[in-house]
Amino acid sequence: MTAESHYLDALEALEADDREEALLHARKAIKLDPEHADAWRIVSDASLPGLRKQPTLKQAASSLSAAKKVVALQPDDLAMWVRGGRLLSDELGLYMDALQWWQDARHHAPEEVTPIVEQAAILADMGLYGEASERLQSIIDENMDLATTQYTRVARLHQMCKLASEQPSSEHFKPWEKHHNGWEAIKMRMTKPPISESKIFLLLTTPILLLEVILAPQIFGAGFGGFCLTSLVILTTVILGMRISRRWFQRFNRPAFNLLRAMDFETATGYVVIPEEIRLSKLFMFILSRRPPAFQERML
Repeated sequence: MTAESHYLDALEALEADDREEALLHARKAIKLDPEHADAWRIVSDASLPGLRKQPTLKQAASSLSAAKKVVALQPDDLAMWVRGGRLLSDELGLYMDALQWWQDARHHAPEEVTPIVEQAAILADMGLYGEASERLQSIIDENMDLATTQYTRVARLHQMCKLASEQPSSEHFKPWEKHHNGWEAIKMRMTKPPISESKIFLLLTTPILLLEVILAPQIFGAGFGGFCLTSLVILTTVILGMRISRRWFQRFNRPAFNLLRAMDFETATGYVVIPEEIRLSKLFMFILSRRPPAFQERML
């Protein structure tokens, strides 16, 4: 059989969601024609477990390796650039490699805005807000077109960088600094898991809402007018409660966010910065259990 025949068999198997069979035929095609970009693309697709499933370390590495082959053969394949970047950052935690990956993508697709947005997001996650702001500003300076789905993300990143720039740089947690104040905050909270925003909202607003429901008939009276005023008060309480809960969520869970950044720093650089006592803590295990399987395998 020819490489093209094996490729067509692999494509048919992939469409039937038979990933093992697809990998078998795709690799046979590659063996006959190492520069068969479509076969490499199927290897990248079939190496992943499918929709709503996160890949293991082996699966992510296999898919990434195939994606590298595809972009080497077809540098204009933006979908493979996106896949490789997402695997590097989201699944494997290789943020420095992801930054370089997106820089290479910018070289081959200078008009595309996605690589710049992804670089800005990674830099912001690493606490490098100044560099992230520069990337976002370049989108405006070069008058690049944003997709509708990217507007919200860019706006959120811009707001995050703006708020960070208003704080003293000493307030930004730097996990590579052994004696940074952030480590003490983490140690104080390491025996407890993070508190959810919904729990804060319920604890904050439930007593107030209950009191409003009890007192409203006495204050506003019965009838349609009283009902409208009561509804307005309840709606106002809910909106204010959501805003306050969001702020308190960030404040209460700041040690957890700092520990998350320290974990990202370790996977990105290979340096061990998290003390052993924190690594064995309830907070660390809670955060790790919610990271992708490939990331967990790298951390352990």
